[in-house]
Amino acid sequence: MDSHAVTFLQDLAVVMLVAGLVTVIFHRLKQPVVLGYIVAGVIIGPHTPPFPLIRDEETIRTLAELGVIFLMFSLGLEFSLRKLKEVGATAFIAAFLEITLMVWAGYELGRLFGWNTMDSLFLGAMLSISSTTIIIKALGELGKTKERFGELIFGILIVEDIMAIVMIALLSGIAMSGSLRANDVALTVGRLGVFLVVVLVAGLLAVPRLLAYVGRFKSNEVLLVTVLGLCFGVCLLAVKLGYSVALGAFIIGAVVAEAREIRRVERLMEPLRDMFSAVFFVAIGLLIDPRLLLEYAWPILVITVVVVVGKVLTCSFGTFVAGNDLRTSLRVGMGLAQIGEFSFIIATLGLTLGVTSKFLYPIAVTVSAITTLLTPYLIKSADAVVAGFDRKAPPALVGYLEVYTRWVGQLRTRRQHTMAGRLIRKWTWQMALNLTLVAGVFITAAYFEQRPPAWLAGLPGGEKGLKAFYWLTAMVASLPFLIATFRKLQALGLLVSELSVSRAAAGEKTAMIRGVVAQMVPLAGFVGLGLFVLALSSTLLPPIEVLILLLLVVALITWVWWRSFVKIYAKGQVALKETFSQPLPPRHEPPTPLLQGILAKAELKTLGIAAGSAAAGKLIGELALRSRSGASIVGLERKGDTLVNPGPDEEILAGDQLLLLGSQPQLEAAEKILNA
Repeated sequence: MDSHAVTFLQDLAVVMLVAGLVTVIFHRLKQPVVLGYIVAGVIIGPHTPPFPLIRDEETIRTLAELGVIFLMFSLGLEFSLRKLKEVGATAFIAAFLEITLMVWAGYELGRLFGWNTMDSLFLGAMLSISSTTIIIKALGELGKTKERFGELIFGILIVEDIMAIVMIALLSGIAMSGSLRANDVALTVGRLGVFLVVVLVAGLLAVPRLLAYVGRFKSNEVLLVTVLGLCFGVCLLAVKLGYSVALGAFIIGAVVAEAREIRRVERLMEPLRDMFSAVFFVAIGLLIDPRLLLEYAWPILVITVVVVVGKVLTCSFGTFVAGNDLRTSLRVGMGLAQIGEFSFIIATLGLTLGVTSKFLYPIAVTVSAITTLLTPYLIKSADAVVAGFDRKAPPALVGYLEVYTRWVGQLRTRRQHTMAGRLIRKWTWQMALNLTLVAGVFITAAYFEQRPPAWLAGLPGGEKGLKAFYWLTAMVASLPFLIATFRKLQALGLLVSELSVSRAAAGEKTAMIRGVVAQMVPLAGFVGLGLFVLALSSTLLPPIEVLILLLLVVALITWVWWRSFVKIYAKGQVALKETFSQPLPPRHEPPTPLLQGILAKAELKTLGIAAGSAAAGKLIGELALRSRSGASIVGLERKGDTLVNPGPDEEILAGDQLLLLGSQPQLEAAEKILNA
C-alpha cells in the first residue's frame, strides 16, 4: 500500500473514531449529534493545539462532498414532487420574503460594523439561506419530518436552494463587473429553469421505469448500484453546467421518489448517508480557527442574534402571509433559524474571487455551529411560544389573524373553478412546459456544437455543415413539442372565440367573427413560435441559402410524420400521468396474517416511572425487560416529546411515561420489574 493510501486510511480512521467518541458524549448529554460532529472536527483540526491529527484535508473534503450528495439525495427521496406541488405557493412566498429581508438586514449589519460594500453584501447573502443538511438532521432526530410544518420547511428549503444558486451566479457577476444588469438576471434564471424542467421531465419518463425493471431482479446490490449511478450522473451533469452537486442530487432524489421501489432505495441509502454526512460535518469543524473566533466574538454574537430573530420573524411572516395558521407559521420560522452549507459556499466564492475579507468564512462556520445547537430547542419550544402568544396577545389581534387565515383559504377554493378557467390554465402550463423543453433541446445542441465529437469532424461544409447538422437535429427533436403547442393554440383560439364573441353582440355575423378570432390566436402563436425558435437558434444558424433548404426539409418531415409526432407526444403525456397516478408503497408493510393474529392477543399499557423506581437512570438495554418479562417498550413520552420504539441505549428518567406491549401476564411482570 502506497503512502498516500496509508495517510488516507489514517485520516479516515481518526475522523470516524473521534466523531464516534464525541457524538456518544453528545448523545448522552441529549445534545444534537450534528454539533458533536462539528466539535470533533475542531478537535482534530489544524488550528487546535498541540498538533493537527489530519494530514490530508483535501481528501476529507472530497468525502464531505459525498456527504452533501447523499444528504440532498435523501431529502429528494423524502420530499417528492407531489408534496412540492401541495406546498409550492407557500414555499415560494416564504422563501422570497425571507431571502429579500435577510439580505437587506445582513448588508445593513455589515455596514454598521464598518465593513466594505462587498463584505456587507456577501454577509447578507450568507445569512439569507438556511441549512438544508442541518435541518434534515434535526427534524429526523426529533421525528418531525412527516408533520405539516416539516413538509413546509422542506418546500421552503428547496426554493431557497434554487434561489441560492441564482444568487451565487449574480454575486459572481457583481464581483467581476461591479454591477448587475437585468438581462444577466433573466438569463441566469432562465437557464436554471430550463435545466430543472428538462431533467425532471426526462427523469420522470425514464427513471421510474428503469428502477421497476431493475427491481424485478430482487437484488439489493443491483438496485443500489443503479441508483448510485443515476445520482452521480445527474450530479456530474449539474456541475458541468455550472450548478452545484447539491442541486443535482436533490433533483434525481425527487425523481426516484416517484418510483415504486422508493422504500427499498431509502433503506439501502440510509447507511451511506449517515457515514458520509458525518464526514461532511466533521469537515466543517476542521475549518474553525478558535483564535479568529475570539477576535470576532462581538460580530459573531450580534450576527447570531440577527440570524435567529430575523429568520424566525421573516419565515413565520412569509408562511402566514401564504395562508397558514399562526401555530404552523411559527413552527416553520423557528425550524429555519440557522445558516449552513450554502453560506460556506458563498463565503468561499468571495475569497476565491478576491473581493471579501478572510474573516467571513470562520464567522459563517461559527454562526452556523451556534445556530445548529439552538435549532432542536427552537423546534421543541415552538408550541410553547404559540401558546404563550395566544394567552398574552390581545384577543382582537388573535381573532384578526384567524380571520385572515380563513380568508386566504377561501380565496384558494374560489379561484377560477369554471371549466373554461381550468382549461386555459391547463393549456397555458402545458405550452410553457413544451417551450421550456424546446429551449432545452436547442441549448443542448449549442453546447455540443461548441464541443463536437471527433466522429463529426468529417462532415462536409466544415463549421457551416456542423451548424446545419445541429440545427436540423434540434428542430426535428423539437417538432413533437412545437406541434403540440400549435394544437393547444388552435384549441385555445376556439375557446376564446366562444367566450369573447356573444350572439347578442354579433348577431348574424357571430359565426364569421368567431371563425376570425379562432384563426387569429393560432396564427399569432405560429409567428411567436417562429421568433422563439429563431432566438434560440442564434448560435446555430447556417447561411441563409442553407437555412432555406433546411426549412423545406423540416416542413416536409412535419407534413409526412405529423401524426407520428402527435402520437409520440401523447405517449409521453400518458407516461407522465401514469408516474404520478400510481400510488406509492406504504412506509410500513401491512401485517401478515400471522402478525395480525399475534397483535390480536397483545395489549398496550402506559406506565409512569416514579422518582424512586429501580428503572430510573438506567438504559433500556440494561433492564433486559423483554428477556425477563416478555413485554417490550414501544414508546416513551418525556415532557411532551414522544419517542416511538426507543433503542436500547435510551436512558429512562423519572417522570417518563412508557408504552408497553405484551400479553396481560407479561405486562404485569414488566410493571413489577420497572417499579421495583
